Parts: sequence; C-alpha cells; structure tokens
Amino acid sequence: MDLRQTSQYGAFLRKIGWEVIDYKNRQYFIKKIPILGSAIKLQRTRDFQLSDIDFLCKKFRVFQIIIEPEVLTKKARNLLGIAGYRLSNTPYLPTKTLQLDISLPLQKVLSQMKKDARYSIRKSEKLVVYESQEIETFRKAWKEAVGHKRHVLPLSELQAFKDAFGKNMVIIMNKFHTSGAMFLVADSTCYYWVGFTDDFARKSLIQYKVLWSGIQWAQRNKAKIFDFEGIYDERFPNEKWKGFTHFKKSFGGVAIEYPGCFTKWRLPL
Repeated sequence: MDLRQTSQYGAFLRKIGWEVIDYKNRQYFIKKIPILGSAIKLQRTRDFQLSDIDFLCKKFRVFQIIIEPEVLTKKARNLLGIAGYRLSNTPYLPTKTLQLDISLPLQKVLSQMKKDARYSIRKSEKLVVYESQEIETFRKAWKEAVGHKRHVLPLSELQAFKDAFGKNMVIIMNKFHTSGAMFLVADSTCYYWVGFTDDFARKSLIQYKVLWSGIQWAQRNKAKIFDFEGIYDERFPNEKWKGFTHFKKSFGGVAIEYPGCFTKWRLPL
C-alpha cells in the first residue's frame, strides 16, 4: 500500500484541513473551496471506479478531479479519455521513484549501492548525526540551508506529520544542523520525505551519512522497502530534480514509474 492510502497519511491530511473519505477501501481527499465547491484527489490506488468518483463528485459539489493511480491498464486509460480526463503536464506527486530492498542484511544493502555511495558512506562514517522529532529546529535549519531556492514546509504541516505518524516519523540531523532529513514509515515502506544540506556541509559528504542513518532507522522500524520519494522523470521534465536524482541513484534500487496525473474539470452541480 502506498503511503497516500494509509491511515497515517489520512490523519495527516485531516490535520491540515482536508476531508478524508474512506469509500470502498480507497481514501479520497477532498478540499472545500468557498463559493467554488470542492476539489477531490484519488492517489496511488491500483484500481478505481469512475462511477464511485461520480457519486462523490455529486455529493461534495466537486469542480476539479485529480487521479494519480499507482498503475493504469490500457483499458483504464482509454476509459479516462472517454470520460474527459486529460494527462497533466504538472503532476502533484512524483511520477518516478527509486525503491531499495532493505529486507536484506545491512552489509548486503550496502554492497548493492554504487561505488561512489559506498565510498561516501565510508568517508562520512565518523561524522555525528542524531535522531529526534525536533520539528522547529529542523525547519529553522532547513530554511537557513536553502533560503528562497526551495519550498520549506510550514511548521503546522511538520507538526501534523509528527502527530499523525508518531514513532514512525524521525528527523535525522548533524550536530551543526547543516544537513538533515525527515523519514516516514508506513505499511513496511520507509519514505525519504524531505532533506537538505547546505553548500558548505555538502563537501563533507554528510548527506550520505544522514541518508544511510535513515536506512538503518527504517530497518529497525521493520521497513522492508526504502522509497526515495521522487527522481527526475524524462516524461515530465523538471530540471531542478536532476541534481538530487544523481545523489539518490548512487544508493541503487529499482526505478518505479507511475502513469501520471489525470485531471478533469466539471460544473459543481
């Protein structure tokens, strides 16, 4: 089960103002917009029924529908086209990711990584990192590291993640707070949710120690798969993603592609 269909993620969205509807074993996310009506999202399910979506659209006066499936058959794609859905050039979720098997012994996981990752992990071995749930410290360090170059989640969202995931969320940072990352575990998969490293700290390869420590934490928390939560996808190119994609790919894993984002506009009747 993908993170977006877990109860923890549903709890997170409720805390930041979404309505979460569990309908026929699928989670639908609904955002009410004053005057206009509602937007509805269905994300990372293996199958879906357009009739179910139509029912919810009428019930919640939906003006925009967003479907981001986990897989999509040729028949289902054709049905979406017939029903008026269009493939978006700007998906909401990553359309390609890497998944690393961490059910193996730690040394076996390490041996499957590329040479530069193994070298960087060894070289950064003595650098000190620690685990915490200090969201205020994490956000302040994140913002200082990236400035205005990248979006930084508001404190309210980080608090919502902490409340929803509890012990299945961890923040790992170095002692100087120049590098850090947040990891989430749900349904035996660990997600590398967000991370940062400033320009000076990057030269020490501390980002490798942070991520490697995240993998070790994931193993201790019974995760079997480590999901890097997004890499560069040639089908939906975003040049800003190329840099961290090189970093993530050095850890190995299998590339997973998703069909993309299908949207439809309707009158909220």
